[in-house]
Amino acid sequence: MSSRTEVEIRGETFFINGRITYPGVTWRGRRIAGLLLNTRMVQGIFDDLNPETRDLWAYPDTGQWDPDRNTREFTDAMHKWLEHGVIAFTINLQGGSPYGYSQQQPWINSAFAPDGELRQEYLDRLKRILDRADGLGMVVILGLFYFGQEKIMSTEAAIRCGVVNAVDWVLEQGFRNVLIEINNECNVRYEQPLLMPDGVPELIKLAKSRLLDGRRLLVGTSYGGGVVPKSNVVRSSDFLLIHGNRVDAPARIREQVRQTRQVQGYEPKPILFNEDDHFAFDQPDNNFLAALDEYASWGFFDYRMEGEGFDSGYQSVPVNWEISSDRKRGFFELARRIANGE
Repeated sequence: MSSRTEVEIRGETFFINGRITYPGVTWRGRRIAGLLLNTRMVQGIFDDLNPETRDLWAYPDTGQWDPDRNTREFTDAMHKWLEHGVIAFTINLQGGSPYGYSQQQPWINSAFAPDGELRQEYLDRLKRILDRADGLGMVVILGLFYFGQEKIMSTEAAIRCGVVNAVDWVLEQGFRNVLIEINNECNVRYEQPLLMPDGVPELIKLAKSRLLDGRRLLVGTSYGGGVVPKSNVVRSSDFLLIHGNRVDAPARIREQVRQTRQVQGYEPKPILFNEDDHFAFDQPDNNFLAALDEYASWGFFDYRMEGEGFDSGYQSVPVNWEISSDRKRGFFELARRIANGE
């Protein structure tokens, strides 16, 4: 495959195909060029391999769950996100909670088998999304592990094997538009030490060591809401992923970015929020704008709240991947104006 889209990092800025993102764009005094406006779309290849919970995700119009429909509707909607200036999204090989947040996860949603081998049906769906993103000129943040689903992995050897298999597959497919997120929120509820803050730098370095024709992927990991990365992750990552969940004050978002840049071992590299469930898009200050104030990219995390219907929530399964709710429209309209400097 000859990739049409290649992502590159130069200092704190992102480039696509040798051109800085949002070239020349500023918005109300904020520099936008070099950022990645993004959204959390982690369920694009979702399935549930547990027959006891699979029916929970049935579509309201058919009464059945259909993973291929989910991916098809995902790829059909991608160009609309791009038209609103959103040039990147996060997808995960183990998804995310289909309720937004969950204490227990009885469902089984994993592109990894217990030994770290990859499940072909997941790869087939993922390839359709990555192909579409490559054709559109979009960047994909590909997460590997998600807390609550990593329990599927039988050993630390299986986790290492999973990292190698996933990274090698992306390289062998020829994709150059993919950033790797080792795991979602490494400081939150993992049972395997390798996926915790002290262990995950080993996996970052492992992923970075995988080469094909001298080329490697760009790699990082994320932390939970409001948390500043540890020095070992800052030193080993190509880019820094932080989250805004539970951060109710935009001022704290600004402070979180500033503190991240002050961590020992920090050198100029992009800082991205790729998960934040705060909105207020019609207000003069919000978490989105606060991140931009500190020259950090921001990502929209949307889940279906109590009493809401099928049109709401990008993480809640089944997913309506269209811009189909007031909250979605609020984000995408603000992103469009920012991306165009309006």
